[in-house]
Amino acid sequence: MGQKRTAGLCKRNGVWHIDKMFRGRRICESTGSSDLTAAGEHLARRLEEARQAALYGARPKRTFRAAATKYLLEQKHKRSIGSEAIFLQKLNEFVGDLALEAVHMGSLQGFIASRQKDGVKTKTINLALGVVRHILNLAASEWIDGHNLTWLATAPKIKLLRVTDARPPYPLSWDEQATLFKELPPHLLPMALFAVNTGLRNREVCALRWDWEVSVPELETSVFLIPAAHIKNGEQRLVVLNAVAKAVIESQRNEYAEFVFMFRDKPINTMHNTGWQKARTRAKLPQVTVHDLKHTFGRRLRAAGVSFEDRQDLLGHKSARVTTHYSQAELEKLIEAANKVCDVTSRKSPALVMLKQKAVAACTATA
Repeated sequence: MGQKRTAGLCKRNGVWHIDKMFRGRRICESTGSSDLTAAGEHLARRLEEARQAALYGARPKRTFRAAATKYLLEQKHKRSIGSEAIFLQKLNEFVGDLALEAVHMGSLQGFIASRQKDGVKTKTINLALGVVRHILNLAASEWIDGHNLTWLATAPKIKLLRVTDARPPYPLSWDEQATLFKELPPHLLPMALFAVNTGLRNREVCALRWDWEVSVPELETSVFLIPAAHIKNGEQRLVVLNAVAKAVIESQRNEYAEFVFMFRDKPINTMHNTGWQKARTRAKLPQVTVHDLKHTFGRRLRAAGVSFEDRQDLLGHKSARVTTHYSQAELEKLIEAANKVCDVTSRKSPALVMLKQKAVAACTATA
């Protein structure tokens, strides 16, 4: 004789789900089990929690995993949600099954120790701890259930770790740049050259699209306007092209229809890939990252005497000024400032030679 099904449970895709009205409130959720007995026990526990909440104001027990799931669904519009999802996936191994009130600095020590053992930088660990802190604060202040109770009575203090292992920026010298760029694969060379002459971040270069290009015929050039959704500080960014950056763009023009830079007809997710790492090793510059190209551009601008305000605009830093609406004279001034870090005539850069060869080859093929 088959086991009698408990009222309020229904099976979908092999898993028992709760769908039951209790004291005027509907409880609708998965039990996470395919076993009827276990599902019945889960239902009984949820009904008792609901009764305690209704009579005595007792909060139902909720796991950190449930809170993390709610957070990801509510914050899916955030630019950083992909990275936060990765943090939460790792955190789930250590605190996912814990009740919200049991998540604090003590219970997070296992996660912290594991990340440190894997060689993860303190800054990255702090980003994950910051997500935990944000979730617990939301649970204690904004998330209200059907009983008019917050998910958590009070949020514990989540302290960020002291950062002692941060790697300082490493601006490249001209010789180091030439050595590194000579070792880069052909598809990464123009990207790196563009980054070091515009100050764009890794993902901004990878995402660069042709429909973001805006012609400036008065100055016989063009600029790029990158939408705010693709910029770290959330503000639309103007990208001014100096002579080298302009040469890179012309070398890529008509190569691809949508993205400026691609590899084997596919978008490039990151420049910091195996090709970059192998080139860095061959160049004997093991500590250089893609982000150091941005630091290099900024350092060269400062060394060339470019004003702080112009450096802010060229590097895309957040400021009180509107940085995407310029007069012709202002654009001309920014282009002149950007050109101070690329004396093409006096520096026989192998990267520029390769770009010129590529452009000539493209013209010959067209002819």
